[in-house]
Amino acid sequence: MANVTWSFPTTIVFGNGSISTLPDHVKRVGGKRALIVCDAGVVKANIADRVQKALESGGIAVSIFDRVDPNPVEKNIFDGVVAFKAHKADVVIAVGGGSPLDAGKLIALMTTHDRPLVDYDDGTGGDAFITSNVPPIITVPTTAGTGSEVGRSGVVTLDVNHRKTVIFSPHLLAKAAILDPELTKSMPPRITAATGFDALTHSVEAYCSLGDHPMADGIAIGGLELCAAYLVRATAAPDDLEARGG
Repeated sequence: MANVTWSFPTTIVFGNGSISTLPDHVKRVGGKRALIVCDAGVVKANIADRVQKALESGGIAVSIFDRVDPNPVEKNIFDGVVAFKAHKADVVIAVGGGSPLDAGKLIALMTTHDRPLVDYDDGTGGDAFITSNVPPIITVPTTAGTGSEVGRSGVVTLDVNHRKTVIFSPHLLAKAAILDPELTKSMPPRITAATGFDALTHSVEAYCSLGDHPMADGIAIGGLELCAAYLVRATAAPDDLEARGG
């Protein structure tokens, strides 16, 4: 049997009200000045404000960058880099669904890397150009679908070819993912259902993948069980925190 290595390295903090632990994790990674990366919907739902207050209660200086498109483009990334440097930030807090989470990782990347984004395309071996000097990233998902909070990649549409491109590296992993079901209550039923089906689909894909990963198989089966038990409940009753957590 060939030798293999399996790893699930991200620290995951789960539970109602767990957003209150965010300052502790910022300080753990040496952060003092945080850039919140999100989109307009996260601001409108008052989630960005709640995250900001949690950070400020722990003495963290905060700035909010909310100009992330539903499908991130290069301008979103480079505008975010400008905001990061203007705030003299030392940590990125990516808040929202998959798009802000992806954008937050790539903003962090481009604060210390100066090649064109296309050079980091995973499909052409661009991960070789990504070094460890990426500022710390902490993720706060507000949907249950993409799993980007614990992923090591970001997706962006590039200017040079107008194609969605995956940029992938272990150096883009979040230092912590804060999963607070209370932050998902503002999702309307349609988005709850859609992101829940995203989670279900990811679980099916992970279990059926030709890449053998027994630890992932167990999580995939558990994910399917959770979707079966809670997805309809969460869609029908937005304030059902047990279902939201599931």
